[in-house]
This record gives sequence, C-alpha cells and structure tokens, in this order.
Amino acid sequence: MAGLEYMTALANSRDPADRIRLLEAILTLSEENDDAGRALPPVVREMMDSLFLGLVGDAERDLRQRLSDRLAEADWAPKAMLQALAVDEIEIAAPIIAASPLLQDQDLIDILIKATVEHQIAVARRPGLGAPVVEAIVDQGDPAVMTALAGNDTAQIEHDAMLRLVDAAEEVAALRSPLARHPRLTSEVAERLYAWVGESLRAALVARFRIDGAALDAAIRTATEEASRDGATHWTLHARRARQSVTEAERALIHKLHEAEQLRPSYLLRALREGRLNMFVEALAVLGDFESTEVRQAIDSDKPELMALALVAVGVDRSAFRTMLSLVRQLNADRPGGGDDGERRAIGVFGPFTDDLAGMAFKQAVALTG
Repeated sequence: MAGLEYMTALANSRDPADRIRLLEAILTLSEENDDAGRALPPVVREMMDSLFLGLVGDAERDLRQRLSDRLAEADWAPKAMLQALAVDEIEIAAPIIAASPLLQDQDLIDILIKATVEHQIAVARRPGLGAPVVEAIVDQGDPAVMTALAGNDTAQIEHDAMLRLVDAAEEVAALRSPLARHPRLTSEVAERLYAWVGESLRAALVARFRIDGAALDAAIRTATEEASRDGATHWTLHARRARQSVTEAERALIHKLHEAEQLRPSYLLRALREGRLNMFVEALAVLGDFESTEVRQAIDSDKPELMALALVAVGVDRSAFRTMLSLVRQLNADRPGGGDDGERRAIGVFGPFTDDLAGMAFKQAVALTG
C-alpha cells in the first residue's frame, strides 16, 4: 500500500498497534525528508504536527519513552510535542531536556517554573546552558538545582551569577567543590569562596589563582575574633545579605508562577515537603491576596486555626491540613503552637467557612492578634 494510503488506513484504525505504526510512519517520513533536505509543505507539516500531538496524548508510557529517545536530538520534531515530553515523567523528559536543539532559553525557564525539582536539575545539567536560564536557576535558589548548575562546566555562568552562587556556598556545602573547579570562576570570586571551603580546596584555589592564602587566612581569623567579641562582623552581615537575597529570589519565583497561572494550592504542600518554608509563606500570601507578614504572623502564633483559615481561603482540602501543619511545625520551631487541642480547633475551621468568608475571617483574626 502506498505511503499516504497506508497512513490513512492506519489513522482510521482503532487498533492501538496501528496507532503506534502510524506514529512510526510519520516519524520515518519526517526523517526521510529532513535527511534529503526537503521541506514538507506547510499544510502537510501542520497536519503532521497535529497528528503527533494527538497520538502522544494517548500514548502509553513505553511509547512516550521511545519517542523521547528518538527525538531528543532531532531538529525537525514538532515543538509543542517536545514541550509536552519535556514535562512528562523525568525518565521520559530527561533526554529531551538534555539534548533537544529546539528547546530555547524560554522553554527551559518554563520547565523550571512548571516542573519538579528533578526536571529542574536536568535543566541545570544541560550542556551549553544559556545565561538567562542560569539566572533563573539562581533566582529560584534551590540548593540541589544550584549544585547541579555548579557542576555544569559548559554553563554560561556570568560574573554576577557566580558571585551569588559563591554567596550561597556559605550555607550550601555541596556547592563549594564544583564551584572551586568551575572554569568560569575568577580570581576575585575565588577569594570570596576561599572563606567557605576546607583546607584541600583552599590549597587548590591558591594553586590555580595564585591568591594570597596567608593573607586571607589572617583576615578570616580576624573576622572570627571580631565575631566572638562584637557578634556582628563583615562575615555575619554578609551571610545575612546572602540569606535575604535567597528570600527575594523565592518571592520572584512565586510571582512568576502566579503570572503564568501555574501557582495552585498543591504547590503549598510541595514547598513544605521540600523544606522551603519561605516559599510556602509567599505562595499562600499570593494565592489568598494576603500580606506575607500576615501569613508569617499566623504560623508564628499559638493558634493553628489562623493558618487553617488561610488554607481554606485558597482551596486547600481538610485532608491535607494535618500533614501541612506538621510540616510547618517541623520547619518553624514547633510553631504554630496550640498542641493537639489547637489542631482539633483548626480542623473545625474547614466545615463552616466558604473561601471568601475564610479569607475575611483570616485577615480580621490576624489583625486582632497583632
């Protein structure tokens, strides 16, 4: 049967095996035209792109994996299909994220916003990663993703981004070794990193950049002595600024998610499970149109029902509350307090309040406790 007739017959079949054959036939036709340097007519390309998307949407996991492996390096595949595969399960998404020449910087930034930490790590490891994507990773401030970025020797980490990574290395020990070896590390930034690393990495930095290790050691000793005497030195103030910059990055990420209509109540639980209390606070504030100070006041109080009101207002289900309260307490020095009695009172909030009433009640209750 001739090519188009064969494909038409497959398209009209309801047999799942024929749908796989149709997809393979379309792939083969596209590859043959690409290898021959022939461009398909626009109407044919549009039809094939539509078929691709329709077939992939119904495809089993094994087929999606085969597609990902086959199309990872193709420069002719439908962009929309690649974007869909790039946010699929991480095993399916990884080849596309790592190699597809059709994914541009904005596509990768969208993956950072929409997908899981595993997808974000895959983006951070992508060869030749562009500076805008690097900035987006540093803005997010996730330790695991930044560590993957630091280990990417081909990433375009510009001076400002490198400085921010080195600042983060004070608290994220995993960043230190890959940053010390990164080809884009400069002598100026290496001196800054020197304060956070151990003896072996200090020796490597001294050898690589010919920096004055003895002078830096003396400066660190002086700063440490001043810290024990005064409690506020250049180093402690520097650390506070670094922590504040991470908070600002978290805030920026939340607002990007909101603008992209990707910020949903489920994100709150995800942030808590990843140990990111600041993200939880900011996301809850944005979802409920609250002030972040109001949310912070609620979770620092002895009344977990305040937190419950805020969660009801943004559509969190009662079934998720106990888990979220437990996680917040773990991350926030056992606050909000109130013990088991407070938890029971808080669960009762999920019955009588609608979203709007819960939001108004939250604001009023927080104002009264202030």
